[in-house]
Amino acid sequence: MPKMKTYIVSGFLGAGKTTLIRKLLDECFRDVRVALIENDFGEAGIDAALLRTGGFEVREISSGCICCSLSGDFVRAIGTISSAFAPEALIIEPSGVARLSDIAKVFADERIGRIAKVRKKIVVVDVRRCATYLDNFGDFFEDQIACAHVVVFSRTEGVPEKTERAREIVRRINPRAEILSESWDCLSGDRLLSSRRACPEAREPDDEALPKGPRLSPPRAGDAFSTLTIRTEKVFDAEELRRRIARMERCACGEILRAKGIVRGTEGYLEVQYLPGELRISPCEAPGDALDVVGRGLDEAELLRLFEEER
Repeated sequence: MPKMKTYIVSGFLGAGKTTLIRKLLDECFRDVRVALIENDFGEAGIDAALLRTGGFEVREISSGCICCSLSGDFVRAIGTISSAFAPEALIIEPSGVARLSDIAKVFADERIGRIAKVRKKIVVVDVRRCATYLDNFGDFFEDQIACAHVVVFSRTEGVPEKTERAREIVRRINPRAEILSESWDCLSGDRLLSSRRACPEAREPDDEALPKGPRLSPPRAGDAFSTLTIRTEKVFDAEELRRRIARMERCACGEILRAKGIVRGTEGYLEVQYLPGELRISPCEAPGDALDVVGRGLDEAELLRLFEEER
């Protein structure tokens, strides 16, 4: 049986991984048997719900970050998908705080090597936050870039200086990666999958790029970040939801890095996508009743109260 052609789409919190995957699915995989492994660093499975609306087979791993339990659920999920669905292609979307080097190592496991082969490791980089993430979350952010075959820039519109700064950062960390910086409206899925960097071999960060001295164990996502899933039966209108999220920012309920979810709205379901200083609320076909919040030092009681209290 032919091996599943596997594409890993990684990137830090909120970079745009799911949006890019939806683009690839629409443009490149409509006539191909394709399955997805989706890992949210939280319980609600927001991205999986959004991807299922396109009619694709999605297997969730939601017990934290897959890089923290690679020999368990992740390996079993790949084997189950292969035997149950025999897809031609497999797309893996790791958590935004996953270490890409750890995920790539799974494919050296003979159990997986017999059934799947990595064709491309794609990393999405938000140019507006690239320098900040490098400064504050370098262990995770650098690992993703260092292991990429292709780096796709997101949010490049109107920020040429930040785009060029992001290019310098990526070039320093991984001079071999191909960088795609054009607007996604102009970037075809076929071009992304056929770009020249298609090496299947896993790659570790270059030794010269690593700090000298004793090697320490890399940080685990579960130790560096915390997550809270807020379940709610409330019905929100978009403006009320905006006000509550604005209060979440003002109340400084810890350091909030990312929030996303699907909740009930007055005229259907609403999808929430939040990054510091950026909020998008839009109608959604997928049902949901939860908001996932990822950050550091989260005040869980305050966050729960904020979204459960009466208007």
